[in-house]
Amino acid sequence: MDNRYIVIFDGICIFCNAAVNFIIKRDKACVFLFTPIQSEFAQELLKKHQVYSTDIDTFALIKNEQCYIFSNAALEITKDLSGFWYLFTILKVIPAPIRDFFYKLFARNRYALLGKREQCMLPTEELKSRFIGL
Repeated sequence: MDNRYIVIFDGICIFCNAAVNFIIKRDKACVFLFTPIQSEFAQELLKKHQVYSTDIDTFALIKNEQCYIFSNAALEITKDLSGFWYLFTILKVIPAPIRDFFYKLFARNRYALLGKREQCMLPTEELKSRFIGL
């Protein structure tokens, strides 16, 4: 798993699940693995990186033994997607506190805007190998 990256996502968030599907479609090299934040595995990973689910509630990225959160996680993911998505890294010129303000604003309201599921999504048989800690 050294050359694989782990996306920790909110398994009941409709937007977060759509983001996972978006990543899967554009991850031609299959470098991303996914685990819901509600899993023990995700909680252990976050704890290892001294990030707690009370600090984040949307998603995080573990890449090369480094944990990215908020807008940095989203922008770091775009680097490894096929297509022009890497161009979004230009947004790093905007200071992280400003990017994260808008990220957190959306995150706080994502259930009200887009809804949530009663339980975490279950991957299809075809995608089960991309999910860990379920």
